[in-house]
Amino acid sequence: MATAKPKLRDFLDERHVKYSVISHPPTYSAQHTAAAAHVSGDALAKSVIVMIDGKMAMVVESASHRVPLGRLKAAAHALDVHLANEAQFHDRFADCEFGAIPPFGNLYGMDVYVDEQLTHDADIVFNAGSHTELIKLAYKDFADLVHPRIVSL
Repeated sequence: MATAKPKLRDFLDERHVKYSVISHPPTYSAQHTAAAAHVSGDALAKSVIVMIDGKMAMVVESASHRVPLGRLKAAAHALDVHLANEAQFHDRFADCEFGAIPPFGNLYGMDVYVDEQLTHDADIVFNAGSHTELIKLAYKDFADLVHPRIVSL
């Protein structure tokens, strides 16, 4: 079973970032994960992999929302934006279980776009690379580590 420990947790630990791990029964959708972990779907952040003008990028959005590709296209000043397919990114996240990608695209060589609504919360909660763990940390720490582009989605 893949785990995000080598990349994500070591990255956080090396930078002395305070975070907590929330364990939950195995789940395979963002909404089921939120329910199993007793976290609001609006409070749980999910990572969505997209292609922006041929370049892979990550969008971080509330689990209860869908990424509006038209708004992302306008915010990114792009000509083409579409969802990436699994074959395009599966190997890039070898330390994560499929569908449990943490929102640290910078660790995987990609730009990160965050929905502006997530910036209003004190904390961010997201998949830790497995279907049984979430990580919760201060949004400020997340922003300082990832340097995401804030977009209104």
